[in-house]
Amino acid sequence: MQKMFGRFSLLPVLLLAALLLAACPPAATPAEPAAEAPAEAEAPAAEAPAAEAPAAEAPDSDAVFTYWGGLIFSDTANQMLVDRITQWGEEKGIKTDVVMINQNETTQRVSAAIEAGTLPDALDMGTGLILQLIETDQLEILDDLYAEIGEAHGGWMPSVAALTAVPAFKGHQYGIPFGIGGNVLFRRADVLEAAGYMEAPQTWEELGEMAKAQNPPETYGIGFALSNVGDANLTTTMLQSWGGRIADDEGKTCTIDSQETRDFLSWITTAFADGLFPPGATTWDGAGDNVAYQSGNALFIANPGSVYLYMRDNDPDLGDSTKYSALPGGPVMRIAPMSSPNLRVIPSTSKHKELAMDLFKYLADDEFMAEYYYNAIYGPVAESYKNAPIFTEGPVHVGLLDLVENGTPPAYPDVDNVAFAEYGSNFLTPRMVQRVVVDGISIDDAIAETQTACQAIYDKYQ
Repeated sequence: MQKMFGRFSLLPVLLLAALLLAACPPAATPAEPAAEAPAEAEAPAAEAPAAEAPAAEAPDSDAVFTYWGGLIFSDTANQMLVDRITQWGEEKGIKTDVVMINQNETTQRVSAAIEAGTLPDALDMGTGLILQLIETDQLEILDDLYAEIGEAHGGWMPSVAALTAVPAFKGHQYGIPFGIGGNVLFRRADVLEAAGYMEAPQTWEELGEMAKAQNPPETYGIGFALSNVGDANLTTTMLQSWGGRIADDEGKTCTIDSQETRDFLSWITTAFADGLFPPGATTWDGAGDNVAYQSGNALFIANPGSVYLYMRDNDPDLGDSTKYSALPGGPVMRIAPMSSPNLRVIPSTSKHKELAMDLFKYLADDEFMAEYYYNAIYGPVAESYKNAPIFTEGPVHVGLLDLVENGTPPAYPDVDNVAFAEYGSNFLTPRMVQRVVVDGISIDDAIAETQTACQAIYDKYQ
């Protein structure tokens, strides 16, 4: 077990039993917590002066303030954000237009809006996309506002402060954090214990053996996405736990072509060939793993908590049959990756920058955030937020707090830079798996293709 994982105590916390974990209603518009990794990359070509947080501008009765929020798997949490921004607008005497978008589509939507000149006044995103946007000065610097909001809420959690101190930001802050998370392993204890598996799997290989307790087509053992969605980037974590790396220690040269990658691919493609994955896993959308578990069709999933929310509110029997643990380890190391913090940002084209800063302070209210976290799937980003009751009462949220306090950085052990973020946003590890299990090419050929595609990305940032 790696040194950084040694303090990660999710496993004993989450093994508390049949309490339920975080989820969202299956009817919710599919979206995932932003999965882009924070990164270290070259500095933007030019730095704008740091934006201060003055009193909000005088309202214009004809003004419309547009906000793009990132959908998560909780209808309640999504509506809370819409209602809170609407309430703020009413208090300010301005019209608001809140658009909730699938976080898998954020990069595409932002790119199109930049071309069309239609970026909103403020929006949610992860540090990976921020890294790409600051290279062309698309975002406001929010140093003073970041400091002000952090101080007002007891300071930022140390891991959050570290993850937003991206070297490529050159000491600046481009967003205000509001949520951070990561995956927890869900397992169908009723099925697995009946088959003699009383404890959580400690390794991915052990999980593969336990998955054979499946009974297809009623149940399949491994409910992990292998498609082109953020959830499927779990395969990168798995590859790393086998000792594989995306790039070298300098974060410049891709190292996909390795024996460790071959060993990982051999394991996961064999598991797929053995029928341990549901048939649609290679084409799932962002809700595929949620639906598989909520319908009783998967014995294992990795989830940040949305499935717990669903079970808590809609299926307590399934919740009673579920137990939770930290992600398993591989032959080389065990990793507990935190996600990139979710942040609120202000485009440089915003017509209402002062109002946006005022809104960010309004959204940071402790009481609102306590209720928001109860209905969402995030760990706390500020010290005052961890006092919310859910972080002592909800088993997944207890685990998410523990993850925020003790987990590993998103890219670890790789270098967390813009190239790594782009590698993930192109889903190159799950695509590599798809090339073998769907297209039937050899492991060696799949690795060679991925090595070439990976290096092309990293070369862009040399």
